[in-house]
Amino acid sequence: MRRLWRKPSKIDWKNPVNKWKLLIGVLVGLMVVFGSGYGVLSFTNSSIFCASCHEMAPEYATYTASTHNRISCVQCHIKPGFTNVITHKINSMKEVYYHVTNVPGQIVQTEKEVITNQNCLRCHSKNRLVTASGDLKVNHNGHIEKNIPCITCHSGVVHSKMAARGLNINEYLGYWTKANTKKVIAEKYLRPSMGICIDCHIKVNKGEKPWKDIAYSVPSNPEKVKKENNSLAEVSLTEVAESKDLEIEKDQETQRIVFQTIAKQKTNVKLSMKCKTCHKKINVPNSHKNNDWGFNHGSNIAIKRLEQCLNCHQDSNWINKIQKADIVSLFIMDNQKVKNKTNLINQVRNNQFCSSCHTTYPPSHASGGLWIEGHAWASNNDEDKLKCYVCHNNKKMQIGKRYTKAPSDLYCEYCHKNGFSGILNGRIGD
Repeated sequence: MRRLWRKPSKIDWKNPVNKWKLLIGVLVGLMVVFGSGYGVLSFTNSSIFCASCHEMAPEYATYTASTHNRISCVQCHIKPGFTNVITHKINSMKEVYYHVTNVPGQIVQTEKEVITNQNCLRCHSKNRLVTASGDLKVNHNGHIEKNIPCITCHSGVVHSKMAARGLNINEYLGYWTKANTKKVIAEKYLRPSMGICIDCHIKVNKGEKPWKDIAYSVPSNPEKVKKENNSLAEVSLTEVAESKDLEIEKDQETQRIVFQTIAKQKTNVKLSMKCKTCHKKINVPNSHKNNDWGFNHGSNIAIKRLEQCLNCHQDSNWINKIQKADIVSLFIMDNQKVKNKTNLINQVRNNQFCSSCHTTYPPSHASGGLWIEGHAWASNNDEDKLKCYVCHNNKKMQIGKRYTKAPSDLYCEYCHKNGFSGILNGRIGD
């Protein structure tokens, strides 16, 4: 150090040439430092850099297949401004640590990393009242003024809600090819779900502001859920019983939400739930307005046009809840499920909208013993049998079967142990 110090101390700094050499040397050094820093910053801001980590394969695959693939990842995930960029880079050092030491089982967007409205408004206008389809009426400016995060409704616009669907876990990373990604991208996950609107509007009518908690807008953190599940193992049997009661109560509340939303519209509320409140084109079909619709829609319409009915009356359309997806059916089996009567009936069995009304026996069953002795007339053909199979199975269900359990524990062979007088071609429970 002494020898190094002696060299500059011997320089004649009064000589103008030496001063210019020092100035040029400092400038060159600053250019190298800032140039290198800018280069590193630009590279780490590129989407290619994001894709360099294998655990980001699902995020990058869905991003490249989305309509936002011409902008970089950081344009959405980092708030505008140089200070925010530098702060994000410092905070991201923990991601490097996780990558080197232990990759998380699933990557989700946390409350601290949420995409802000500032990012969206850099490209999108808030002065929109009708969507591109010309059907949905949404006052974007009114929502933004209430500080409602854009991602509350548009969380799936780039990544198709894969985190909420549980598709980006470590064991499935090898399946994320370009061809497989197309099977994951679905319109219902890209566009806002009606269940989000309904859930939020119901809470607003109760005087709540759910968007104030940012956790309302982002998927559940798997690590946090894991800790909560581990803590449940330590609770008493009484607490477990209480939690089951709460689950049943929540299930019933879901049914009430669906039923009240479409059938029992409340008056004197801030936000109406009628179709015309939010839609310009879609409305309740005229057939539903007939006085006898509540009595004849099952036998005359539903059983014949079940798939058409489910287009509107699917729980996923009305409830703010994302079901976990089956990676095998999406990637390996090409997601080509046969849409036959059996699959549709299984959907009805899982559909809480139907069960919100159909919680009692049909009128025909009220005749007691007469019905037991004479119900064969109701199953003369396959179409009639399908009505029965919505609630009943042909055979006793076995554990592990792929069919959904019937609402009723009473099945055909419970009584008909020696067979039937006619041929029963039911597939449910086979």
